[in-house]
Amino acid sequence: MALFTFFFSLLFLFSISTANAQSFIGVNYGLVADNLPSPSDAAKLLQSTSIQKVRLYGADPTIIKSLAGTGVGIVIGVANGDLPSLASDLSVASQWINTNVLPFYPASDIILINVGNEVSLKAFSCFFSRKIRKLISSGLIQILLSNDLNLVNQLLPAMQNVQKALEAVSLGGKIKVSTVHAMTVLGQSDPPSAGSFAPGYQAGLKGILQFLSETGSPFVINPYPFFAYLGDQRPETLSFCLFQPNPGRVDSNTGIKYMNMFDAQVDAVHSALKSMGFENVEVVVAETGWPTSGDNNVVGPSVENAKTYNGNLIAHLRSMVGTPLRPGKPIDTYIFALFDENLKPGPSFERSFGLFKPDLSMAYDIGLTKTSSSGSQTSQSPSLGKSATSVGWCVPKEDATVDQLQASLDWVCGQGIDCGPITPGGVCFEPNSVMSHTAYAMNLYFQKSPENPTDCDFSQTARITSDNPSYSNCVYPRAGWSGDESLGGALNKYVTSDKAIETNGSECSSFLSLPLFMIIFFFVLPISHHMNF
Repeated sequence: MALFTFFFSLLFLFSISTANAQSFIGVNYGLVADNLPSPSDAAKLLQSTSIQKVRLYGADPTIIKSLAGTGVGIVIGVANGDLPSLASDLSVASQWINTNVLPFYPASDIILINVGNEVSLKAFSCFFSRKIRKLISSGLIQILLSNDLNLVNQLLPAMQNVQKALEAVSLGGKIKVSTVHAMTVLGQSDPPSAGSFAPGYQAGLKGILQFLSETGSPFVINPYPFFAYLGDQRPETLSFCLFQPNPGRVDSNTGIKYMNMFDAQVDAVHSALKSMGFENVEVVVAETGWPTSGDNNVVGPSVENAKTYNGNLIAHLRSMVGTPLRPGKPIDTYIFALFDENLKPGPSFERSFGLFKPDLSMAYDIGLTKTSSSGSQTSQSPSLGKSATSVGWCVPKEDATVDQLQASLDWVCGQGIDCGPITPGGVCFEPNSVMSHTAYAMNLYFQKSPENPTDCDFSQTARITSDNPSYSNCVYPRAGWSGDESLGGALNKYVTSDKAIETNGSECSSFLSLPLFMIIFFFVLPISHHMNF
């Protein structure tokens, strides 16, 4: 009875989280451009997507009003230049709330006020590699530096006054107050478990963290794997940054293997918070993205890389897998940006982060539109309705090495794909071999969008076959397959010769595999991740 109740509770929680699976995907709405669509058109665009939160860098009244009644959560910002007056005078903070919040709330769902943006940003932090520092110092990468220590010191008093102003109008707790930090706030980020804040900032940060803890507000950060790649342009680093199959990087302290840079950066922040005694403070990603174009001397910006990064990021978020240090806990993430901003200063890639063009068309499709089939299938096991196109199964190539297969297996199962059937006790666990397990995982990932052959590439170690690799009770799903086809000859490549072929075997039960996967993920994986970095 207790076991049944436990399974039922897991399924209940899963159904709730799935129903709200899009709530943590947001987008930045910048205005440094002269060709943007009207706020009302932008609001209609947002409503046509699965984006449910938008971050503004200021508090533009026209945009806030245009989002009224849409259900889109709105983050507004206080300009850095307003910090001194807000910090010194509570009445100024009250006036700011009276002007920028009260006329619109609650029709416009304002959820967070960021007091200042990257006020604590410091040049040449240990977070950046030597090459990144060189790019910064040469002017190729331009970042806003807050050299005014007085401004940094006024950050907490300004946040406190904004909080008091909200409480005075009974909005304390309904609208959170925080501030946005650059990743340079970290003094160390590698390995993630050793993440810590820069020594020169820890004293001032402690008061801010105490404020966030007391008010239940998030620690807001801007991780950019793109900039990490600029400092280390090896092919394996690009795959690590783009959520593509890669060997992974193991934390030498914990043994946890990281399969993507985003998780590593976010967990470095989690570790830094823990080191200060504030591990329960939530982390929110205010900005992350990848540019579609850039100057000739900058490697990395491209439409393909931007589509891959943002598409895989969204799939990662929708999977609800969380990060290795926060498994099962999704992270509110705001992608940069809604539109290109053609007037932004700096290198050309700074003007090329937009998900949409000024004419409201997509810069590239990553499944954000509500009518997009890719968007509806990204986070879950593939829909296998007969209306889908039948193109075959994805299986490993015969010459793929064990290391390549293991890397692909680790990556796929880290994307939220249900790998329960290939875990001990699962219907596809036997034969217990890397080849067999990887074949099942590769195919399950591919079937999310079988019309896209690149999803069966895996660094050129996989191929599409028309031979059904299913065997016994282990059914390899395929879009459009009704389950009544004969089992093909491909299965001998993935199972031992003594495995009986049962053409009438029952399909893998999603009802049983879901609790099994959740149990393994939440209780076994945190223990089994202790490996060598």
